[in-house]
Amino acid sequence: MNQTSEALAIVRVAHAIAESIRELGQVPSSHLYARLMGIMDLHQYEQVIDLLIDAQLVERDRSHLLHWIGPKANPQPNRAS
Repeated sequence: MNQTSEALAIVRVAHAIAESIRELGQVPSSHLYARLMGIMDLHQYEQVIDLLIDAQLVERDRSHLLHWIGPKANPQPNRAS
């Protein structure tokens, strides 16, 4: 896999995780990671969560509950009539 393919895969995984958190509204981080541990290690998972926190899409409270704080839904691109 080349660097471009790897970068695209990371973006897709981050998007899928973000969408999962958005749809749930909030989720314990450990529960989310339990679902993902077969496809990524803990370090990779934490990197994605930190990325979402830095992007101000997700907040993590002291108990590691992840809260979606981003837009309520994915905006649809404007379509010319």
